Amino acid sequence: MAKVSELRELATDELEQRVGELDDQVFRLRLQKSMGQADAAYKMRGLRRDRARVKTLLRERELEAAPAAGAEPAASD
Repeated sequence: MAKVSELRELATDELEQRVGELDDQVFRLRLQKSMGQADAAYKMRGLRRDRARVKTLLRERELEAAPAAGAEPAASD
């Protein structure tokens, strides 16, 4: 399980790569679970949480990079 402080140190490209890797791992575990392997369900929770953490950080960076909506002065007629 990755800590948020460790994830914040990574570049955006690395975080996007991490999301892809976690998606792949979740997919594989879902297959294992469907085949009846008991430990797959246990690992799934942690992977899904890690994926959510990474996606949250990516969204935070996206919002920081975008200009604030409503920051422009209104044009008067």
